[in-house]
Amino acid sequence: MSKERGGNGADREVFRSPAAVAIWWLWVLFAVGNLVDLAVQGRDHLSLVAAFILLFVTGVVYVTAQRPRVIVDAGGVTVVNPVGDHRVGWPAVVGADATELLRLRCEWPDGDRTGQRAIYAWAVHSSRRRQVAAEMRAQRQSHRAVRGFGGSGLSGAGGYGAPPSQPPEPATLGVDTGRVVATITARTGLARLEAPGALATAPASTWNWPAIAAVVIPGLALLIAALA
Repeated sequence: MSKERGGNGADREVFRSPAAVAIWWLWVLFAVGNLVDLAVQGRDHLSLVAAFILLFVTGVVYVTAQRPRVIVDAGGVTVVNPVGDHRVGWPAVVGADATELLRLRCEWPDGDRTGQRAIYAWAVHSSRRRQVAAEMRAQRQSHRAVRGFGGSGLSGAGGYGAPPSQPPEPATLGVDTGRVVATITARTGLARLEAPGALATAPASTWNWPAIAAVVIPGLALLIAALA
């Protein structure tokens, strides 16, 4: 899992799998090479079907490898899944768990009751043996963030209350899931300290129609070509 900084530095962090990105670009090179070969040499119906197969698989790889990510910024968390996007403001975030997929737990007032929802992030995977370590890391990071906020504020090399002298941990596959959980946990606590009366609202979920079209259109074209 890699962590990308946005243009605002610590205000925006993007977490995604470097392995998935590598798979995407390797497939793009493979698909483009084969499509060029089919365009030059293919003259029959089988070549047309093969081209649509390549386009269909390209759409599947795009939505499952290239799209998924978790974006953390000043306003909340955005979970980008293969064909859907979820936006959760910090007041509605009550916790994050390192299950098989990252689970974001949300609560908000809904009339006379409390609305609850769990959102799973496709981009962040974790084996069960790492879950306990991730939870412990989240608790330590949250405690450091709160202490740092009360002492030296949000400034400093450590960022968001972490001790300035503490070097960042290397981004490895073994620790990144825990870092995502820790980041969400810490920034949820800081957001509540900064705006204790902020009203929680329900998560906003939308379908990503371009991503759906990237799979459905080549799939329909393949079906028509195969049946023709």
